[in-house]
Amino acid sequence: MNDQYYHVLVQAEELKMQNKHREAIDLCQGILLHDLSVLEAYEEIGDNYISLKAYTKAKKALEQALKVNKRSANANYLYGFTWSAVHEWDSAIKYLELANEYQANHPEVLRCLGWAYFCSGLRKKGLAILERALVLSPQDSYVLCDLGICHLNDRNFDRAQDLFGKTLQVDPENIKARECLKIARMFREGSTV
Repeated sequence: MNDQYYHVLVQAEELKMQNKHREAIDLCQGILLHDLSVLEAYEEIGDNYISLKAYTKAKKALEQALKVNKRSANANYLYGFTWSAVHEWDSAIKYLELANEYQANHPEVLRCLGWAYFCSGLRKKGLAILERALVLSPQDSYVLCDLGICHLNDRNFDRAQDLFGKTLQVDPENIKARECLKIARMFREGSTV
């Protein structure tokens, strides 16, 4: 992290965690008024725009980040995530693969990469990558839930049910997992009749 702007970047991160995305963006834009080479400011701006679902603005910020450092694992991950959010799977995979190359075996990168492969039609590869993410982070509710959704789509209802149950153990308030668990049970019961 850039030492000169460390405290401002930490403050921006705290604002992001409080869902004060516009304020976090403003802080980071203030950094860029003084120094256009602060990678973390672009990454933080992009991340906040992703949270706001302003994907075009997120892409612009992250493209600037990649101009500062094309080998930034975080910038490549965020850029790939942005492409995934708009269902541009080939672009998502390209940048998530780069993120994984620059910071191998990061569970969140693998989760997004596995999801992108699965959604692109390379289902077995996507499942394998998501399973690897789960091995690395067995209590991650996002990995558990995404992997469960993939198994639900592949009609592997027992595995899906197991994953959604584990998701709810980790995150009892997870509405998506609760709804998907009901669907998995319904299909499983229907398939045994």
